[in-house]
Amino acid sequence: MQYLTIPVTAFAQNCSVVWCEATRECAFVDPGGDATELMAAVQQHQLKPVGVFLTHAHLDHVGGTLELAKYYRIPVSGPHEADKYWLDALPVQAQRFGLSHCAAFVPERWLQHGDTLTFGQQQLEVLHTPGHTPGHVVFFHRASKVLFAGDVLFQGSIGRTDFPGGNHQQLLDSIKQQLWTLGDDVTVVPGHGPNTDIGMERRHNPYIR
Repeated sequence: MQYLTIPVTAFAQNCSVVWCEATRECAFVDPGGDATELMAAVQQHQLKPVGVFLTHAHLDHVGGTLELAKYYRIPVSGPHEADKYWLDALPVQAQRFGLSHCAAFVPERWLQHGDTLTFGQQQLEVLHTPGHTPGHVVFFHRASKVLFAGDVLFQGSIGRTDFPGGNHQQLLDSIKQQLWTLGDDVTVVPGHGPNTDIGMERRHNPYIR
């Protein structure tokens, strides 16, 4: 698996384009916006989009989903159905932040813990990690030890839990019970900011120690 992380919109949200080297099939992980920039990256690397994968339903992670899904005629997978209320509220979220209209939508597939997502010959494992939102999931590529963590874990920080449906203890439990078990050498691609790894955060993250 190869991936390219592109910060998008004023929220500097990390959208990752993941692809299979053998087939050039790719997927967008959390396309928060700036769809034309993401399309340019696909063209530059000569990739074939096959899906959009969402960790959770906050506007800054899903804002470009419909544009990409319609342009490439590809399905949307995720997040867990517990985030449906956030997808339903996308127009309100956009209005609240003074952004252009963002229509509500329903993904072709809600994700469950233990599901897998496929692009070409590659697979991502789905882990349900509630806390930041009730339906938050993360995607783990076991072969290359890369975790696309959405807004669960950051370098030196963790996801906010003061939004509707957030739960601080649940977030800590998700990190300790799901992420820590993956191994210290796992690279974490967070929803915002620079990459880190499980070992570094286990030892030094002040919110979890």
